[in-house]
Amino acid sequence: MTQFSKVHGCGNDFVLIEDLDDDVVLSEALVRAMCARHSGVGADGVIRLAPPQDQQSDVFMDYRNADGGIVEMCGNGVRCVASYVLDHSLMSGDAVRVGSRAGVKVVTVTGRAADGRVTETRVDMGAPVLTGKVELRMPSIDQGVASGTQDVVATTLSMGNPHAVLLVDDVAKAPVTDWGPRIERNVAFPEGTNVEFIEIAGPDVVRGRIWERGVGETMASGTGASAMAVAAHLLGGTDRRVRVELPGGVLRVDWLQHTLEVRGPAVEVFAGTFTDAWVAGVTDA
Repeated sequence: MTQFSKVHGCGNDFVLIEDLDDDVVLSEALVRAMCARHSGVGADGVIRLAPPQDQQSDVFMDYRNADGGIVEMCGNGVRCVASYVLDHSLMSGDAVRVGSRAGVKVVTVTGRAADGRVTETRVDMGAPVLTGKVELRMPSIDQGVASGTQDVVATTLSMGNPHAVLLVDDVAKAPVTDWGPRIERNVAFPEGTNVEFIEIAGPDVVRGRIWERGVGETMASGTGASAMAVAAHLLGGTDRRVRVELPGGVLRVDWLQHTLEVRGPAVEVFAGTFTDAWVAGVTDA
């Protein structure tokens, strides 16, 4: 039997599998089945908590998106890993060095409940890599109906994974589900990209929605919030320390001189078990 925990950061949810003996093999089909909202647990991705791959990290985050694809980094996922490690007494203290395909990320506890459980964490995401602006021709959407085309400009950058950020007047009306998949698979992004839509609500507030590569629209994203904050500042609308308001909650982003930090909740919801028969049925399909 395969044990798991359901965790989330601002509604960005994951199936987390503790595999410190390095025994679990995650096929694309198995990940898709685990993430299925109606026939599986339901999640934006699967995290396999694996043993460290070097002396600079305490654990390794093997992260897969809901479509089964391997992903370099997940800002909310890495914070949930740290909370799990500390809450399950796999380590002690207030900091965890989490290895990932985008390097080692140090996650620090910034809040605990009265019983000692971790409620909030901050991750050092490293410096954003700015990759310029990309002009895209998109269908015009008027009250849900396509009417011609329009040119839009995306601010692009990497937070260990790729992002394209678009500024809109009203994020609630942004064509996330229409433009998101089109931009994700645009030829300008041969490896695909995450797509963020932002509305600048003030010098320290950004409102946003996210189309995540390989997932679809998500409630939140740590790397997405990072990209939103960077793009908003580059566009001249905000300071470098902002509150990013997302459908699933609030993440606070601080773009420092040499790095960027994201702070927010990281919650374990429940634990369960995948039966051997269910797993075998998925992998044999």
